[in-house]
Amino acid sequence: MTDFNYDLIIIGSGPSGRTAAIQAGKLHRRVLVIDRKDRLGGVSVHTGTVPSKTLRETVLNLSGWRERSFYGRAYRVKDQIQAEDLKARLHMTLDHEVDVLEHQFNRNHVEVLPGLARFVGPNEVEVATEAGDTTRVTGEKFLIATGTRTYRPEYVPFNGKTVVDGDEFLEMEEIPRSLVVVGAGVIGVEYATMFSALDVRVTLIEPRDTFLDFIDSTLIQDFTHQIRENGVDLRLGSAITKIEDEGSHIEVSLENGRHVRGDMLLFAAGRMGNTEALNLEAVGLETDHRGRLSVDRKSYQTPVPHIYATGDVIGHPSLASTSLQQGRVAACHALETPTLPESPWFPYGIYSVPEMSTCGMSEEELQERGIPYEIGIARFRETSRGHIMGLEHGMLKMLFSLKTRRVLGVQIVGEGATELIHIAQAVLNLKGTVDYFVQNTFNYPTLAEAYKIAGLDAFNRMPIPDEFKVKKSDAENSKPAAKGKSADKAKPTKAAE
Repeated sequence: MTDFNYDLIIIGSGPSGRTAAIQAGKLHRRVLVIDRKDRLGGVSVHTGTVPSKTLRETVLNLSGWRERSFYGRAYRVKDQIQAEDLKARLHMTLDHEVDVLEHQFNRNHVEVLPGLARFVGPNEVEVATEAGDTTRVTGEKFLIATGTRTYRPEYVPFNGKTVVDGDEFLEMEEIPRSLVVVGAGVIGVEYATMFSALDVRVTLIEPRDTFLDFIDSTLIQDFTHQIRENGVDLRLGSAITKIEDEGSHIEVSLENGRHVRGDMLLFAAGRMGNTEALNLEAVGLETDHRGRLSVDRKSYQTPVPHIYATGDVIGHPSLASTSLQQGRVAACHALETPTLPESPWFPYGIYSVPEMSTCGMSEEELQERGIPYEIGIARFRETSRGHIMGLEHGMLKMLFSLKTRRVLGVQIVGEGATELIHIAQAVLNLKGTVDYFVQNTFNYPTLAEAYKIAGLDAFNRMPIPDEFKVKKSDAENSKPAAKGKSADKAKPTKAAE
Protein backbone atom coordinates (compact mmCIF):
# COMPACT_ATOMS: atom_id res chain seq x y z
CA MET A 1 0.00 0.00 0.00
CA THR A 2 1.06 3.59 -0.66
CA ASP A 3 0.03 7.01 0.56
CA PHE A 4 -1.90 7.60 -2.68
CA ASN A 5 -5.69 7.37 -2.79
CA TYR A 6 -5.59 5.20 -5.93
CA ASP A 7 -3.18 2.98 -7.84
CA LEU A 8 -4.54 4.26 -11.17
CA ILE A 9 -6.62 7.35 -11.95
CA ILE A 10 -8.20 7.43 -15.40
CA ILE A 11 -9.46 10.70 -16.86
CA GLY A 12 -12.16 9.88 -19.41
CA SER A 13 -14.54 6.90 -19.79
CA GLY A 14 -14.43 6.38 -23.55
CA PRO A 15 -13.27 3.08 -25.13
CA SER A 16 -9.67 3.23 -23.88
CA GLY A 17 -10.57 4.55 -20.42
CA ARG A 18 -13.22 1.87 -20.10
CA THR A 19 -10.93 -1.09 -20.88
CA ALA A 20 -8.12 0.33 -18.76
CA ALA A 21 -10.43 0.66 -15.76
CA ILE A 22 -11.85 -2.85 -16.13
CA GLN A 23 -8.35 -4.33 -16.57
CA ALA A 24 -7.12 -2.52 -13.44
CA GLY A 25 -10.18 -3.73 -11.54
CA LYS A 26 -9.53 -7.33 -12.56
CA LEU A 27 -6.00 -6.94 -11.22
CA HIS A 28 -7.55 -5.97 -7.84
CA ARG A 29 -6.08 -2.47 -7.92
CA ARG A 30 -7.66 0.71 -6.58
CA VAL A 31 -8.91 2.50 -9.67
CA LEU A 32 -10.87 5.72 -10.17
CA VAL A 33 -12.48 6.99 -13.38
CA ILE A 34 -13.11 10.74 -13.65
CA ASP A 35 -15.49 11.88 -16.39
CA ARG A 36 -16.84 15.36 -17.04
CA LYS A 37 -20.27 13.93 -17.93
CA ASP A 38 -22.78 12.37 -15.56
CA ARG A 39 -23.24 9.44 -17.94
CA LEU A 40 -20.30 7.17 -18.73
CA GLY A 41 -19.09 6.28 -22.21
CA GLY A 42 -17.45 9.42 -23.54
CA VAL A 43 -17.74 10.74 -27.10
CA SER A 44 -17.77 7.19 -28.51
CA VAL A 45 -21.06 6.31 -26.80
CA HIS A 46 -22.84 9.67 -26.79
CA THR A 47 -21.92 11.60 -29.95
CA GLY A 48 -19.47 9.51 -32.00
CA THR A 49 -19.06 5.84 -32.84
CA VAL A 50 -22.18 4.22 -31.40
CA PRO A 51 -24.67 7.00 -32.32
CA SER A 52 -23.44 7.35 -35.91
CA LYS A 53 -23.51 3.59 -36.52
CA THR A 54 -26.94 3.31 -34.91
CA LEU A 55 -28.15 6.15 -37.13
CA ARG A 56 -26.79 4.34 -40.19
CA GLU A 57 -28.62 1.12 -39.34
CA THR A 58 -31.84 3.03 -38.72
CA VAL A 59 -31.56 4.88 -42.03
CA LEU A 60 -30.94 1.68 -44.01
CA ASN A 61 -33.83 -0.14 -42.31
CA LEU A 62 -36.47 2.60 -42.54
CA SER A 63 -35.55 3.65 -46.06
CA GLY A 64 -35.56 0.09 -47.40
CA TRP A 65 -32.19 0.80 -48.98
CA ARG A 66 -31.04 -2.81 -49.08
CA GLU A 67 -34.15 -3.97 -50.97
CA ARG A 68 -34.28 -1.33 -53.70
CA SER A 69 -32.43 -3.42 -56.27
CA PHE A 70 -35.40 -5.84 -56.17
CA TYR A 71 -38.34 -3.47 -55.68
CA GLY A 72 -37.15 -0.26 -57.34
CA ARG A 73 -35.66 3.04 -56.16
CA ALA A 74 -39.08 4.26 -54.97
CA TYR A 75 -39.37 1.42 -52.43
CA ARG A 76 -39.68 2.53 -48.78
CA VAL A 77 -40.32 0.71 -45.52
CA LYS A 78 -41.74 3.94 -44.11
CA ASP A 79 -42.93 6.69 -46.46
CA GLN A 80 -42.43 9.69 -44.20
CA ILE A 81 -39.29 9.36 -42.10
CA GLN A 82 -38.94 12.02 -39.41
CA ALA A 83 -36.02 13.08 -37.21
CA GLU A 84 -37.75 11.49 -34.21
CA ASP A 85 -37.78 8.14 -36.02
CA LEU A 86 -33.99 8.32 -36.24
CA LYS A 87 -33.59 9.38 -32.60
CA ALA A 88 -35.87 6.71 -31.06
CA ARG A 89 -33.57 3.80 -31.82
CA LEU A 90 -30.55 5.95 -31.02
CA HIS A 91 -31.65 6.70 -27.45
CA MET A 92 -32.55 3.06 -26.79
CA THR A 93 -29.10 1.96 -27.92
CA LEU A 94 -27.28 4.59 -25.88
CA ASP A 95 -29.22 3.75 -22.73
CA HIS A 96 -28.27 0.10 -23.15
CA GLU A 97 -24.58 0.95 -23.72
CA VAL A 98 -24.42 3.09 -20.56
CA ASP A 99 -26.22 0.42 -18.52
CA VAL A 100 -23.72 -2.26 -19.63
CA LEU A 101 -20.76 -0.01 -18.86
CA GLU A 102 -22.04 0.90 -15.38
CA HIS A 103 -22.61 -2.78 -14.64
CA GLN A 104 -19.05 -3.64 -15.75
CA PHE A 105 -17.61 -0.94 -13.51
CA ASN A 106 -19.66 -2.09 -10.53
CA ARG A 107 -18.71 -5.72 -11.05
CA ASN A 108 -15.00 -4.86 -11.18
CA HIS A 109 -15.10 -2.39 -8.25
CA VAL A 110 -14.22 0.64 -10.37
CA GLU A 111 -15.02 3.92 -8.63
CA VAL A 112 -16.44 6.82 -10.64
CA LEU A 113 -16.22 10.56 -9.93
CA PRO A 114 -18.17 12.91 -12.27
CA GLY A 115 -16.48 16.25 -12.84
CA LEU A 116 -13.81 18.18 -14.72
CA ALA A 117 -10.27 17.14 -13.76
CA ARG A 118 -7.12 19.25 -13.75
CA PHE A 119 -3.63 18.43 -12.53
CA VAL A 120 -2.44 20.42 -9.51
CA GLY A 121 0.72 18.41 -8.95
CA PRO A 122 2.65 15.42 -10.27
CA ASN A 123 0.38 12.93 -8.48
CA GLU A 124 -2.69 15.00 -7.66
CA VAL A 125 -5.77 16.16 -9.57
CA GLU A 126 -8.55 18.53 -8.62
CA VAL A 127 -12.05 17.62 -9.76
CA ALA A 128 -14.71 20.31 -10.16
CA THR A 129 -18.30 19.06 -10.15
CA GLU A 130 -21.30 20.67 -11.86
CA ALA A 131 -22.62 21.59 -8.41
CA GLY A 132 -19.57 23.81 -7.89
CA ASP A 133 -17.75 21.58 -5.41
CA THR A 134 -14.10 20.60 -5.78
CA THR A 135 -12.37 17.42 -4.66
CA ARG A 136 -8.69 16.52 -4.69
CA VAL A 137 -7.46 12.96 -5.17
CA THR A 138 -4.01 11.44 -5.53
CA GLY A 139 -2.82 8.56 -7.67
CA GLU A 140 0.38 6.62 -8.23
CA LYS A 141 -0.27 6.34 -11.98
CA PHE A 142 -2.52 8.31 -14.36
CA LEU A 143 -4.11 7.58 -17.73
CA ILE A 144 -5.32 10.46 -19.89
CA ALA A 145 -8.18 9.21 -22.11
CA THR A 146 -10.03 12.45 -22.70
CA GLY A 147 -10.61 11.96 -26.44
CA THR A 148 -11.28 14.82 -28.85
CA ARG A 149 -13.76 17.60 -29.51
CA THR A 150 -15.01 19.04 -32.78
CA TYR A 151 -12.92 21.71 -34.51
CA ARG A 152 -14.98 24.93 -34.71
CA PRO A 153 -13.24 27.66 -36.75
CA GLU A 154 -14.37 31.27 -36.35
CA TYR A 155 -15.44 31.69 -39.99
CA VAL A 156 -18.23 29.12 -39.58
CA PRO A 157 -21.44 30.70 -38.16
CA PHE A 158 -22.49 27.81 -35.91
CA ASN A 159 -26.04 28.21 -34.57
CA GLY A 160 -26.82 24.69 -33.32
CA LYS A 161 -29.73 24.21 -35.74
CA THR A 162 -28.88 24.80 -39.39
CA VAL A 163 -25.09 25.17 -39.06
CA VAL A 164 -23.81 22.40 -36.81
CA ASP A 165 -20.77 20.33 -35.92
CA GLY A 166 -20.61 16.53 -35.68
CA ASP A 167 -21.83 16.48 -32.06
CA GLU A 168 -24.82 18.77 -32.66
CA PHE A 169 -25.86 17.00 -35.86
CA LEU A 170 -27.51 14.16 -33.96
CA GLU A 171 -29.86 16.58 -32.22
CA MET A 172 -31.50 17.86 -35.42
CA GLU A 173 -35.16 18.75 -35.06
CA GLU A 174 -36.11 17.76 -38.60
CA ILE A 175 -34.52 16.05 -41.57
CA PRO A 176 -33.37 18.71 -44.08
CA ARG A 177 -34.28 18.54 -47.75
CA SER A 178 -30.72 19.46 -48.67
CA LEU A 179 -27.49 19.07 -46.73
CA VAL A 180 -24.02 20.55 -47.23
CA VAL A 181 -21.20 18.60 -45.58
CA VAL A 182 -17.81 20.29 -45.24
CA GLY A 183 -14.92 17.84 -44.86
CA ALA A 184 -14.61 14.50 -46.64
CA GLY A 185 -12.95 12.73 -43.74
CA VAL A 186 -14.42 9.61 -42.13
CA ILE A 187 -17.17 11.50 -40.24
CA GLY A 188 -18.15 13.70 -43.18
CA VAL A 189 -18.26 10.80 -45.63
CA GLU A 190 -20.32 8.64 -43.25
CA TYR A 191 -23.00 11.27 -42.61
CA ALA A 192 -23.10 12.46 -46.22
CA THR A 193 -23.75 8.97 -47.59
CA MET A 194 -26.24 8.08 -44.84
CA PHE A 195 -28.45 11.06 -45.64
CA SER A 196 -28.13 10.46 -49.35
CA ALA A 197 -29.72 7.07 -48.64
CA LEU A 198 -32.66 9.02 -47.17
CA ASP A 199 -32.94 10.81 -50.53
CA VAL A 200 -31.68 14.06 -49.04
CA ARG A 201 -29.82 16.14 -51.63
CA VAL A 202 -26.22 16.09 -50.31
CA THR A 203 -23.21 18.16 -51.38
CA LEU A 204 -19.89 16.98 -49.94
CA ILE A 205 -17.12 19.61 -50.05
CA GLU A 206 -13.42 18.80 -49.62
CA PRO A 207 -10.77 21.51 -50.25
CA ARG A 208 -8.14 18.91 -51.20
CA ASP A 209 -8.08 17.15 -54.56
CA THR A 210 -8.37 13.74 -52.89
CA PHE A 211 -10.03 12.25 -49.82
CA LEU A 212 -9.49 9.31 -47.47
CA ASP A 213 -5.93 9.01 -48.78
CA PHE A 214 -5.05 6.13 -46.43
CA ILE A 215 -7.36 3.83 -48.43
CA ASP A 216 -6.33 2.03 -51.62
CA SER A 217 -7.06 4.24 -54.65
CA THR A 218 -8.88 1.43 -56.49
CA LEU A 219 -11.33 1.21 -53.61
CA ILE A 220 -11.81 4.99 -53.53
CA GLN A 221 -12.51 5.05 -57.28
CA ASP A 222 -15.18 2.37 -56.90
CA PHE A 223 -16.62 4.11 -53.83
CA THR A 224 -16.68 7.51 -55.55
CA HIS A 225 -18.59 6.06 -58.49
CA GLN A 226 -21.15 4.49 -56.18
CA ILE A 227 -21.84 7.54 -54.00
CA ARG A 228 -22.17 9.81 -57.05
CA GLU A 229 -24.57 7.30 -58.54
CA ASN A 230 -26.49 7.43 -55.24
CA GLY A 231 -26.84 11.21 -55.54
CA VAL A 232 -23.94 12.70 -53.57
CA ASP A 233 -22.56 15.82 -55.26
CA LEU A 234 -18.84 15.48 -54.48
CA ARG A 235 -16.90 18.75 -54.80
CA LEU A 236 -13.13 18.25 -54.55
CA GLY A 237 -10.22 20.66 -54.91
CA SER A 238 -11.71 24.02 -53.98
CA ALA A 239 -11.45 25.74 -50.60
CA ILE A 240 -14.32 27.57 -48.92
CA THR A 241 -14.10 31.35 -48.84
CA LYS A 242 -17.31 32.15 -46.96
CA ILE A 243 -20.21 30.48 -45.17
CA GLU A 244 -23.33 32.64 -44.70
CA ASP A 245 -26.48 31.94 -42.71
CA GLU A 246 -29.23 33.51 -44.82
CA GLY A 247 -32.05 32.39 -42.55
CA SER A 248 -33.98 30.48 -45.22
CA HIS A 249 -30.85 28.65 -46.34
CA ILE A 250 -27.10 28.36 -45.90
CA GLU A 251 -24.87 29.76 -48.65
CA VAL A 252 -21.34 28.49 -49.19
CA SER A 253 -18.92 30.34 -51.48
CA LEU A 254 -16.03 28.38 -52.98
CA GLU A 255 -12.63 29.58 -54.14
CA ASN A 256 -13.40 28.56 -57.71
CA GLY A 257 -16.30 31.01 -57.82
CA ARG A 258 -19.10 28.47 -57.41
CA HIS A 259 -21.80 28.65 -54.74
CA VAL A 260 -23.58 25.87 -52.87
CA ARG A 261 -26.90 26.22 -51.07
CA GLY A 262 -28.47 23.93 -48.51
CA ASP A 263 -31.07 23.81 -45.74
CA MET A 264 -28.41 22.60 -43.29
CA LEU A 265 -24.62 22.61 -43.10
CA LEU A 266 -22.56 20.04 -41.21
CA PHE A 267 -18.97 21.10 -40.54
CA ALA A 268 -16.88 17.95 -40.08
CA ALA A 269 -13.35 19.08 -40.91
CA GLY A 270 -11.14 17.89 -38.09
CA ARG A 271 -11.08 17.35 -34.34
CA MET A 272 -8.94 18.67 -31.47
CA GLY A 273 -7.51 16.84 -28.47
CA ASN A 274 -9.47 17.44 -25.26
CA THR A 275 -6.51 18.58 -23.18
CA GLU A 276 -7.00 22.32 -22.59
CA ALA A 277 -8.62 21.97 -19.16
CA LEU A 278 -6.11 19.43 -17.80
CA ASN A 279 -3.45 22.01 -16.77
CA LEU A 280 -0.73 19.78 -18.22
CA GLU A 281 1.90 22.39 -17.39
CA ALA A 282 1.63 21.25 -13.77
CA VAL A 283 3.09 17.87 -14.74
CA GLY A 284 5.44 19.02 -17.49
CA LEU A 285 3.52 17.70 -20.50
CA GLU A 286 3.12 19.46 -23.84
CA THR A 287 0.71 18.91 -26.74
CA ASP A 288 0.95 19.47 -30.48
CA HIS A 289 -0.98 22.15 -32.39
CA ARG A 290 -4.11 19.97 -32.27
CA GLY A 291 -3.97 19.36 -28.53
CA ARG A 292 -2.70 15.79 -28.86
CA LEU A 293 -0.14 14.02 -26.68
CA SER A 294 2.87 11.99 -27.82
CA VAL A 295 3.44 8.54 -26.32
CA ASP A 296 5.58 5.44 -26.67
CA ARG A 297 3.38 3.36 -29.00
CA LYS A 298 4.23 0.07 -27.29
CA SER A 299 3.38 1.08 -23.71
CA TYR A 300 1.40 4.36 -24.23
CA GLN A 301 3.65 6.04 -21.70
CA THR A 302 4.07 9.82 -22.08
CA PRO A 303 7.42 11.58 -21.52
CA VAL A 304 6.35 11.77 -17.85
CA PRO A 305 6.82 8.11 -16.79
CA HIS A 306 3.86 7.76 -14.41
CA ILE A 307 1.38 9.33 -16.85
CA TYR A 308 -0.06 7.41 -19.81
CA ALA A 309 -2.35 8.49 -22.67
CA THR A 310 -4.57 6.45 -25.01
CA GLY A 311 -7.36 6.83 -27.55
CA ASP A 312 -8.06 9.74 -29.87
CA VAL A 313 -6.07 12.15 -27.68
CA ILE A 314 -2.85 10.58 -29.02
CA GLY A 315 -3.93 10.87 -32.67
CA HIS A 316 -3.65 8.23 -35.38
CA PRO A 317 -5.39 5.87 -35.90
CA SER A 318 -8.21 7.37 -33.75
CA LEU A 319 -10.46 4.33 -33.90
CA ALA A 320 -12.71 3.03 -31.13
CA SER A 321 -11.42 -0.48 -31.84
CA THR A 322 -7.74 0.42 -31.42
CA SER A 323 -8.56 2.56 -28.38
CA LEU A 324 -10.05 -0.47 -26.65
CA GLN A 325 -6.77 -2.32 -27.13
CA GLN A 326 -4.62 0.66 -26.10
CA GLY A 327 -6.41 1.03 -22.77
CA ARG A 328 -5.80 -2.60 -21.81
CA VAL A 329 -2.11 -2.48 -22.78
CA ALA A 330 -1.52 0.84 -21.00
CA ALA A 331 -3.18 -0.34 -17.77
CA CYS A 332 -1.09 -3.52 -17.71
CA HIS A 333 2.14 -1.61 -18.31
CA ALA A 334 1.28 1.03 -15.70
CA LEU A 335 0.49 -1.66 -13.14
CA GLU A 336 3.58 -3.69 -14.08
CA THR A 337 1.61 -6.71 -15.26
CA PRO A 338 2.77 -8.80 -18.26
CA THR A 339 0.31 -8.88 -21.17
CA LEU A 340 0.11 -9.86 -24.82
CA PRO A 341 1.19 -7.11 -27.23
CA GLU A 342 -1.12 -5.71 -29.88
CA SER A 343 -1.22 -7.47 -33.24
CA PRO A 344 0.66 -5.65 -36.02
CA TRP A 345 -2.32 -5.53 -38.40
CA PHE A 346 -5.69 -4.09 -37.44
CA PRO A 347 -8.72 -3.25 -39.60
CA TYR A 348 -10.04 0.16 -40.55
CA GLY A 349 -13.82 0.40 -40.81
CA ILE A 350 -15.71 3.23 -42.47
CA TYR A 351 -19.47 2.94 -41.93
CA SER A 352 -20.51 4.84 -45.00
CA VAL A 353 -23.12 3.75 -47.56
CA PRO A 354 -21.58 1.58 -48.95
CA GLU A 355 -19.24 0.38 -46.20
CA MET A 356 -15.47 0.28 -46.64
CA SER A 357 -12.89 -1.64 -44.67
CA THR A 358 -9.18 -2.32 -45.11
CA CYS A 359 -6.42 -4.27 -43.40
CA GLY A 360 -2.74 -4.35 -44.31
CA MET A 361 -1.02 -2.40 -47.07
CA SER A 362 -2.54 -0.64 -50.06
CA GLU A 363 -1.33 -1.03 -53.62
CA GLU A 364 0.25 2.43 -53.43
CA GLU A 365 2.28 1.39 -50.37
CA LEU A 366 3.56 -1.72 -52.15
CA GLN A 367 4.63 0.36 -55.13
CA GLU A 368 6.43 2.88 -52.91
CA ARG A 369 8.33 0.06 -51.17
CA GLY A 370 9.15 -1.70 -54.43
CA ILE A 371 7.51 -4.98 -53.37
CA PRO A 372 6.61 -7.32 -56.28
CA TYR A 373 2.93 -8.25 -55.93
CA GLU A 374 -0.11 -9.77 -57.58
CA ILE A 375 -3.75 -8.72 -57.25
CA GLY A 376 -6.88 -10.81 -56.83
CA ILE A 377 -10.31 -9.21 -57.24
CA ALA A 378 -13.84 -10.47 -56.62
CA ARG A 379 -17.11 -8.66 -57.29
CA PHE A 380 -20.02 -9.32 -54.96
CA ARG A 381 -22.31 -9.68 -57.97
CA GLU A 382 -20.23 -12.76 -58.94
CA THR A 383 -21.33 -14.59 -55.78
CA SER A 384 -24.61 -16.42 -55.33
CA ARG A 385 -25.11 -14.68 -52.01
CA GLY A 386 -24.75 -11.35 -53.81
CA HIS A 387 -27.55 -12.38 -56.20
CA ILE A 388 -29.77 -13.43 -53.30
CA MET A 389 -29.19 -10.12 -51.53
CA GLY A 390 -29.65 -8.13 -54.72
CA LEU A 391 -26.18 -6.58 -54.61
CA GLU A 392 -25.29 -4.68 -57.75
CA HIS A 393 -22.01 -3.34 -56.37
CA GLY A 394 -19.28 -4.40 -53.97
CA MET A 395 -15.68 -5.47 -54.41
CA LEU A 396 -12.98 -7.35 -52.53
CA LYS A 397 -9.35 -6.72 -53.51
CA MET A 398 -6.42 -8.78 -52.20
CA LEU A 399 -2.69 -8.14 -52.55
CA PHE A 400 -0.13 -10.96 -52.43
CA SER A 401 3.66 -11.03 -52.41
CA LEU A 402 5.11 -12.72 -55.50
CA LYS A 403 8.19 -13.67 -53.47
CA THR A 404 6.59 -15.21 -50.38
CA ARG A 405 2.97 -15.65 -51.59
CA ARG A 406 1.86 -14.02 -48.31
CA VAL A 407 -1.21 -11.80 -48.03
CA LEU A 408 -0.05 -8.18 -47.83
CA GLY A 409 -3.34 -6.29 -47.79
CA VAL A 410 -7.08 -6.59 -48.30
CA GLN A 411 -9.57 -3.86 -49.21
CA ILE A 412 -13.34 -4.25 -49.31
CA VAL A 413 -16.13 -1.92 -50.38
CA GLY A 414 -19.76 -2.97 -50.18
CA GLU A 415 -22.32 -4.62 -47.92
CA GLY A 416 -20.80 -6.26 -44.84
CA ALA A 417 -17.26 -4.97 -45.51
CA THR A 418 -16.57 -4.21 -41.84
CA GLU A 419 -17.50 -7.77 -40.85
CA LEU A 420 -15.77 -9.56 -43.74
CA ILE A 421 -12.43 -7.83 -43.13
CA HIS A 422 -11.70 -9.93 -40.03
CA ILE A 423 -10.95 -12.99 -42.17
CA ALA A 424 -8.20 -10.97 -43.82
CA GLN A 425 -6.97 -9.69 -40.46
CA ALA A 426 -6.56 -13.25 -39.13
CA VAL A 427 -4.69 -14.49 -42.21
CA LEU A 428 -2.44 -11.40 -42.24
CA ASN A 429 -1.46 -11.73 -38.58
CA LEU A 430 -0.88 -15.47 -38.97
CA LYS A 431 1.32 -14.81 -42.04
CA GLY A 432 -0.95 -16.80 -44.32
CA THR A 433 -0.54 -17.07 -48.09
CA VAL A 434 -2.74 -17.10 -51.18
CA ASP A 435 -2.77 -20.90 -50.88
CA TYR A 436 -5.00 -20.66 -47.80
CA PHE A 437 -7.85 -19.21 -49.86
CA VAL A 438 -7.42 -21.77 -52.63
CA GLN A 439 -7.23 -24.82 -50.36
CA ASN A 440 -10.00 -23.95 -47.92
CA THR A 441 -13.75 -24.27 -48.31
CA PHE A 442 -16.03 -21.32 -47.56
CA ASN A 443 -19.71 -21.58 -46.68
CA TYR A 444 -21.92 -21.37 -49.76
CA PRO A 445 -23.70 -19.12 -50.45
CA THR A 446 -21.94 -16.34 -48.50
CA LEU A 447 -20.25 -13.04 -49.27
CA ALA A 448 -17.12 -14.52 -47.65
CA GLU A 449 -16.87 -16.70 -50.74
CA ALA A 450 -15.45 -13.57 -52.40
CA TYR A 451 -12.17 -14.40 -50.65
CA LYS A 452 -12.05 -17.70 -52.55
CA ILE A 453 -12.79 -15.98 -55.86
CA ALA A 454 -10.17 -13.27 -55.30
CA GLY A 455 -7.65 -15.86 -54.09
CA LEU A 456 -8.11 -17.96 -57.23
CA ASP A 457 -7.96 -14.84 -59.39
CA ALA A 458 -4.47 -14.10 -58.08
CA PHE A 459 -3.37 -17.75 -57.79
CA ASN A 460 -4.03 -18.38 -61.48
CA ARG A 461 -1.64 -15.58 -62.47
CA MET A 462 1.11 -16.36 -59.96
CA PRO A 463 4.01 -18.78 -60.56
CA ILE A 464 3.08 -22.32 -59.50
CA PRO A 465 5.23 -23.52 -56.55
CA ASP A 466 7.36 -26.59 -57.23
CA GLU A 467 5.46 -28.66 -54.68
CA PHE A 468 2.23 -28.08 -56.62
CA LYS A 469 3.61 -29.00 -60.04
CA VAL A 470 2.60 -32.36 -61.49
CA LYS A 471 5.74 -34.48 -61.80
CA LYS A 472 6.06 -37.51 -64.09
CA SER A 473 7.70 -40.63 -62.68
CA ASP A 474 11.32 -41.36 -63.61
CA ALA A 475 10.28 -44.55 -65.42
CA GLU A 476 7.75 -42.66 -67.53
CA ASN A 477 10.28 -39.95 -68.41
CA SER A 478 13.00 -42.48 -69.40
CA LYS A 479 10.75 -44.84 -71.43
CA PRO A 480 11.57 -44.50 -75.17
CA ALA A 481 8.87 -44.25 -77.78
CA ALA A 482 8.13 -47.36 -79.90
CA LYS A 483 10.73 -47.87 -82.67
CA GLY A 484 9.76 -46.22 -85.89
CA LYS A 485 6.54 -44.88 -84.42
CA SER A 486 5.65 -41.76 -82.62
CA ALA A 487 4.21 -42.02 -79.14
CA ASP A 488 0.91 -40.76 -80.50
CA LYS A 489 0.70 -43.68 -82.97
CA ALA A 490 1.69 -46.44 -80.56
CA LYS A 491 -0.52 -49.51 -80.75
CA PRO A 492 -3.36 -49.29 -78.19
CA THR A 493 -3.52 -51.87 -75.46
CA LYS A 494 -6.33 -54.35 -75.15
CA ALA A 495 -7.57 -52.46 -72.11
CA ALA A 496 -7.79 -49.31 -74.17
CA GLU A 497 -9.60 -51.16 -76.92
